[in-house]
Amino acid sequence: MTRAFLIWFALFLSAAPVSAQQENDRLASLLDNFASREELKSLKTIIISRDGKIVAERGYRGHTASESTNIKSASKAIISALVGIAISKGVLEGPDQKIAPILKADLPQSPDPRLNEVTIGNLLSMQAGLGRMSGPNYGRWVASRNWVRFALSQPFDDEPGGRMLYSTASTHLLSAILTKASGKTTLALAREWLRPVEGFRIGAWERDPQGIYLGGNQMAMSARSLLAFGELYRNGGKTREGRQVVPAEWIAASWQPRTNSRFSGDAYGYGWFERNLGGEDVHFAWGYGGQMLYIVPSLNLTVVMTSQESGPSARNGYRDALHGVLGEIVENARTS
Repeated sequence: MTRAFLIWFALFLSAAPVSAQQENDRLASLLDNFASREELKSLKTIIISRDGKIVAERGYRGHTASESTNIKSASKAIISALVGIAISKGVLEGPDQKIAPILKADLPQSPDPRLNEVTIGNLLSMQAGLGRMSGPNYGRWVASRNWVRFALSQPFDDEPGGRMLYSTASTHLLSAILTKASGKTTLALAREWLRPVEGFRIGAWERDPQGIYLGGNQMAMSARSLLAFGELYRNGGKTREGRQVVPAEWIAASWQPRTNSRFSGDAYGYGWFERNLGGEDVHFAWGYGGQMLYIVPSLNLTVVMTSQESGPSARNGYRDALHGVLGEIVENARTS
């Protein structure tokens, strides 16, 4: 063989498309590599799905993707989905609907007039303006006798529709609104409306003293179940069989940036964060400790990561480490 032919053949091999099996092997090897990284010692599971099929999955330190875990604030994306379905069914009017008439029984005796301006959309995008009931205020909120009433009695830190004030109380108010408007518990709605989604299941879920399921926290779900929910969104709200469960226009509205986190700078829509990772636009739900659901539409990619609830993943840099993991997965998927 001539030297020119050998050079051509080497170039041909390097340019040849990577087979599906080669891609899967490469991603599986990447997941194996994560097990030894010190910065990822809290990682419990990773699942990578592409084009609707799981291509790699790992459990670390004895954990599995089928075990139940507390997905924490990643559940805010599920509350958002239930609101979108409720609007499509006429249970709720829309994002511009005012919340005060629905929650009038729990309004303070002398309410701030601005409560009459707060909308469902404001709660979804964390722009209600009410004082935050997350972080240092979370404990005293859940220690109160009536979480809905306590949240509505907080002083305003900004105008409705103003800056982002991340608060689990906002999504809990949405849970209360869903309950009051439908006459059913939020868990019953989730089981009824999301039943067509194969593999989706909510396990244990905390309630407030009035029996309202905690909107946006303390929800038990497996990584596989969270993946099933993510795949529903990646597929435009349709199941594998083509049944429309979440309206496609609601998903587009949920992924539309409406404000930005003052902590991370990430854009935020209706229960979803938005960020560019690995050179691709990514939509993600994020829960305390590092419970992550990533969707990368440009690559037909859905990735779930669950972690120990050992600490605030933003403050200790762990969340950024998980973003880095997603970046590596994206890079490998893009070059396949």
